[in-house]
Amino acid sequence: MDLTATGRGVTATATAPLTLRPWLPAAILFTASITFSIGSTWDIQWHSDVGPDTFFTLPHLFIYASAAVAGFTGLTVILVTSAAGRAGRRVDGELGGPGIGVFGRTFTAPLGYMVASLGAASFLLYGLWDLWWHSLYGFDAVIDSPPHIGLFLSSTVISVGTVIVFAAARAHRWGWLGALFALAHLVTNSTVTALAVQRLNAGNIRWTVVVTAFMVVLLLVAGAGFLRWGATVTAVFGSATQAVFWWFAPWAARTYADFVGLPMREHIRAIPSTPALIPFVLIPVGLVIDLLLRRTSVGARGLPAVAGAVGGAIIAGCNPVQNHIVYDAPIAQASAILATVVAAALFAALGGFLGWRFGGMLRLTAPSQEALA
Repeated sequence: MDLTATGRGVTATATAPLTLRPWLPAAILFTASITFSIGSTWDIQWHSDVGPDTFFTLPHLFIYASAAVAGFTGLTVILVTSAAGRAGRRVDGELGGPGIGVFGRTFTAPLGYMVASLGAASFLLYGLWDLWWHSLYGFDAVIDSPPHIGLFLSSTVISVGTVIVFAAARAHRWGWLGALFALAHLVTNSTVTALAVQRLNAGNIRWTVVVTAFMVVLLLVAGAGFLRWGATVTAVFGSATQAVFWWFAPWAARTYADFVGLPMREHIRAIPSTPALIPFVLIPVGLVIDLLLRRTSVGARGLPAVAGAVGGAIIAGCNPVQNHIVYDAPIAQASAILATVVAAALFAALGGFLGWRFGGMLRLTAPSQEALA
């Protein structure tokens, strides 16, 4: 793979531009990401309210269909743009970002679609591992099995590709809105990935909260780095998604259980498993990040880290209250809360540092005004 060459530069003088509208494959790719969210939220709620499941279930169909749609969409765009480049036709720079030469420049892959395609390929490999896992161990006793964590990480890669695809068209309203909505989708999904470290929660520090704070802050600061007030808009989209899935998850699990004739667990409280993992304070944290990043009293290099640390501390500090409201859990000891807040602030500072640079990279995926002319 050649990361320095682009097949689009040699086609700038072409007289017959490619007619594929950038918004169409972007919309299909985003639909694939939402399909994964529906399937994963449904599946996790099923584990909570009904019990273990097999490989072949309706929620799993949604999950694997999302990867298939994303993979075929990315592959189609890559083949179309590669063929257009060979034919001397100009490819719109807003179609997924800058072109990347692949396999000795045999193909010209738009950056966003290449990332999404790699995520889809990884997803299907982890899916085969999950199928083998089921054949070896039977039912899934826990949601955080190794194949499942791999599936969520692969879906994250697909979603990152989706963000890049929309960011490349940020000159259009659908482009920047789609990029922020895709970032919000990453925010809501990242909380499930944090379950991979829940077995480390034996000490004072709740590492699931720390990882959640890191991921959420990284993505919100990326939104702020991409667009003014981007953190707040991303947080609003994330909270709206949380509200929709708060209703959907218990309803879908109960409806599907009735359809297949399986009983619900006794004494369940129908708490939405996945939405309950998402911090309730997304919007306040987004506002704080945007307001801090507008200040000039701190050096520009350190300001994103400061904003990230503050956001991470808010998320970790409010987590015990959220758990008390949702699960009626007792408030943790002050020493555990303090240790978690400090760890979350430190990791979130790194998240703010990285997120600001990721947001700047997203801006660079869009073609220059000269290229659009």
